[in-house]
Order: sequence, then structure tokens, then C-alpha cells
Amino acid sequence: MYYSSGNYEAFARPRKPEGVENKTAWFVGSGLSSLAGAAFLVRDAQMPGKNITILEELDLPGGALDGIEEPEKGFVIRGGREMEDHYECLWDLFRSIPSLEVDGASVLDEFYWLNKEDPNKSLCRATVKQGEDAHTDGLFGLSGSAQRDIIRVFLATRKEMEGKRINEVFGRDFLQSNFWLYWRTMFAFQEWHSALEMKLYLHRFIHHIGGMPDFTALKFTKYNQYESLALPLYHWLIDHGVNFQYKTKVLDVDFSLAEAKKQATHINWTKDGQEGGVDLGPDDLVFMTIGSLTENSNLGDQNTPAKLDEGPAPAWDLWRRIAARDPSFGRPEVFASHIPESKWQSATVTTLDKRIPEYIQKICKRDPFSGKVVTGGIVTVKDSKWLLSWTVNRQPHFKKQPRDQIVVWLYSLFVDIPGDFIKKPMQDCTGEEITQEWLYHLGVPVENIPHMAATGARCVPVTMPYVTAFFMPRHAGDRPAVVPDGSTNFAFIGQFAESTRDCIFTIEYATRTAMEAVYQLLNVDRGVPEVFNSTYDVRTLLAATSHLRDGKELDAPLPEFLRNWVVRRLDNEIGELLHANHLI
Repeated sequence: MYYSSGNYEAFARPRKPEGVENKTAWFVGSGLSSLAGAAFLVRDAQMPGKNITILEELDLPGGALDGIEEPEKGFVIRGGREMEDHYECLWDLFRSIPSLEVDGASVLDEFYWLNKEDPNKSLCRATVKQGEDAHTDGLFGLSGSAQRDIIRVFLATRKEMEGKRINEVFGRDFLQSNFWLYWRTMFAFQEWHSALEMKLYLHRFIHHIGGMPDFTALKFTKYNQYESLALPLYHWLIDHGVNFQYKTKVLDVDFSLAEAKKQATHINWTKDGQEGGVDLGPDDLVFMTIGSLTENSNLGDQNTPAKLDEGPAPAWDLWRRIAARDPSFGRPEVFASHIPESKWQSATVTTLDKRIPEYIQKICKRDPFSGKVVTGGIVTVKDSKWLLSWTVNRQPHFKKQPRDQIVVWLYSLFVDIPGDFIKKPMQDCTGEEITQEWLYHLGVPVENIPHMAATGARCVPVTMPYVTAFFMPRHAGDRPAVVPDGSTNFAFIGQFAESTRDCIFTIEYATRTAMEAVYQLLNVDRGVPEVFNSTYDVRTLLAATSHLRDGKELDAPLPEFLRNWVVRRLDNEIGELLHANHLI
């Protein structure tokens, strides 16, 4: 396997690997990594779809790419994934997947046209005082010391950031800035999360620093991501003969381990309560999604809080059993044993009262029923004790959604602190109580809030114990390589497998690990698309520097004659870049 960039390899069709028709493939889990891996096997490795089986504990595919209607509860979204231009592996995949909406178009075509015609932009990134002050001023408010913190982390080595928390490498000025407010609520970082992941995110998304305050950096699907992404991919796989085996809980994988050769030999599972499994030979490949950000998710409803489930977690227990076999298989406890630091809660509100959309429109400054961009990303309630953020994507957000309803997704980072209107932690609140807290911050008069929340909306809260587990401070080796040294027929995929080329908590990472796994095990003769190299582009770095300084020029305390000499020497391409980015 190797990495590539540019059109020469982007559109190349690899030769069929020798003997691929005699191989089989087994995927543990049916999240995006497994769905993408199966698609790469079919499209690039040219494996017959009938040779591929996806094992799933639930009765539907998609993993964290969800969006369902729960009977007697309402519409449910556990989370949403932000997307951008340079998800190279993701778009490489979806250029080949037919749209379910537009005849003759791919999912990528559909997505591209939609975001060209209706580009994303937020007109209100944050609110205070129950929605009275709703604006986006685009300023980060970083002091000199906070700017130096960012530069120090940006220039640090990975090893220097291993095992450290964000609040150990960033000072109080940084943690009180607008930049940190925008950053933490956009990416769900906490002060105690990994400084290494913070560094990797800075490098990965440095080209989007200027688009953070108004979300012009982002792009979104037409509907929820299950219907817009997972469902078209699932149908394409079914059309190619891929097998889906539901109600199957994978308990363990056996291995034959030698110093230079490691082989998976058996998958153990229960299906519908019956023990089963399959033997694996050298030509039987297994791709394992390890860990899970949505494991033990628990739904509440309008009248019931979502419980925090700290009990047995099958996806994590599977990784624990596998990791016990060999040190190179990772250390799941680094991520799975810190629920108080990896949990948060989200909720899906469906509006029934026609007055609620009027308050939404007042803040986002757009008609939520237009079918176009509404909030353009999350609106963060800056003075919320829960640190509540909410968003309204293009409506309808579900194909079955009545046209007079709005589906809202909200989440809080501080779920165990009493709220401002509801004096209870979010994790103890019913859907109705969460709606009351949200309506309060929308600016609904307090005397109207209880009745409006009770009769004018349905809310489904969901608690996720492990949703930011991958942000826990870590060291090299805590996550296993996608294909460990010596592996002959198995790979690890998903957010807890180690690809050194990208950062986690993105659907790009899920797709990239799957692509790397397939290309390595099948020796596919085509380059995996390289991560967009903005962190090496001086133009991008200068633009980011200007934004981080809120457009302020660089100040060099020099004598006037020396300043004039420097300015004359900058009458070149470097000077043009500095002028263009308002740094001189």
C-alpha cells in the first residue's frame, strides 16, 4: 500500500488482484468503515460480492450514521458528522455509489450540486441572554499568550503531546477565548481531552480556520446521514450480492500468533441467541471494527430521562478479548475506562407548535421551512450552564417527516451540571424538560415554556457513555495499526485503529482506515489518496495566522530606517502573500 495525490491515480482502475475470487471477507460491525471496506473490496479489489459477509448485532446497518423514527417516541439522531471538500477517501468512495434521489447521478454528484446551489453559512454562531444577542462577529479573541500556545502545540512533535491533556498545554487565556468556544463545541473537545488530538486537528483543518466562526468551511447532506449516505451505500452493496447477517453478536476472534506471522483462525458469535462461528484460513479475511462511540447508547423519551448505561459493552468487550492476545492489538482501557470524561448527551426535538419555528427563525435569520440551509451548523448558547448547542439542518431532515414539522438536534458538553431554567443536570432530564431548557435559551417567554414544551414538541434524549472516548489522552501503541506487523488475513478498522495520516471523529477517518485495510491485505495496485496537505502550504498558514490574529498586522518594533529596508525587500512574492493576508 502507498499514498498518492493528483488526478493520475485518482481515476485509475487497479488490476484485479490474483486469486481474489477464491477469497472471502468477513466484517465485524456494519458501520461506515465496514460498509466502505466492502465497497472497496468489490470496486477496487474486484472481489465477488457473494464472498463478503457483514456481521451486525442490530437489525439495520449504518452504525453511528443514524437517523430513524422510533415508534411512539419520534425522530432520533444521535449525532451528525461535519463534512468538507477534502475528505479524499470519502468522496473517492461515493463517486461510485448511485444516488437514490437523482437518476444517473452519484451520491457525490448529488452532494456537490446541492452544496453549490445552497452553500453553507451560519448567520448566528452563538447566543447569550435567551437569544437577545445572536450574532457571528468572526473574532477569535486570542491574546498574545494564547496565540503562542497554538504555535507551540502546532510545532511540537507528536511524542511531546502524548499522554497530555489540553489544559496542560494551553493556558487560561486560550481556554477563555472565542476560538476555544467555537472549537470545542464544533468538535466536542473538553479541556481534559488529548493534546495530541488537538494538535492533529490543528494540522488537519488549518485551511478552515477562517471558516470556523460562520461554518463556511462545512458542507451537509440533504437529509440525515443514514438516508443520505448509509442507505445508498447499503443498496449498492446489496445489488452486488454482499451478505448482511443481522442479530449477530461477535464475541471473540481466535488467532494463530507467531513472531513473523499472525493469522485470524476463527470468529465466534451468537446469532439469535445460538452459538456459532466460522473457521478462517489464509484466504479468509476479517476486518474488525474495534471500540464504538455509540456503544450502550440509551434512549429516553418525552417523559423519561435517558439512562447512563455503564454495564457490559459488547464492542469494547470484544476489543478487550482481542487485545489480550497480543500487545500490538492495542489498549482499549485507555479509551473505555473514563466514562465521566467521555460521555455527553444529545437530543432530537420535533416541533409540533407552529410558534417554535418563529423563534428559530429569529435567531438563525432564515426560514426553517425553505428546504435550504437553516442554521448552517450548531448555534452555541454561550451562557448556558450545560454549554448547550443546537442545529437545524435542511428540512425535512427525514423523508417521512411531515412538512409542517422541524427536526432539531441539540447536545450539551456539561451534562451533569444543573441548567439555567431547569435546575437539573441534563442527564437527569426528560425530553420535555430538555425542551424547556432549549426554549428558554431561544427566548420563549418563561410563562409559555412549560405548556409549549409539553404539547408543542416531542423530544428524544440519548446518553452516550463513550462518544468522545477516542479523545482520551493516549500514547503510541494504544491504538493498533490498521494492519499489524505480521498480519496475513486481518485488519482493524474504524476510529480506534491507527492511521498516521488523518485525525479521528470524522467519517473520512472511518473510510480511510477501511481503504488502507483493503488495499494492504489484497495488495491493490492503486494509491490511497493522501490527506489534503494544507498544513504544508505557506499560503494556508499565512491565512490562518491572519485569522487567528483577528486581522491584526504583525508588529515588529524596528527603527524606521530598518522597517523601510525590510518593506523594500518584501517587494516580491512573499510580500504579496503577507499583504494579501493583512499581516503587513
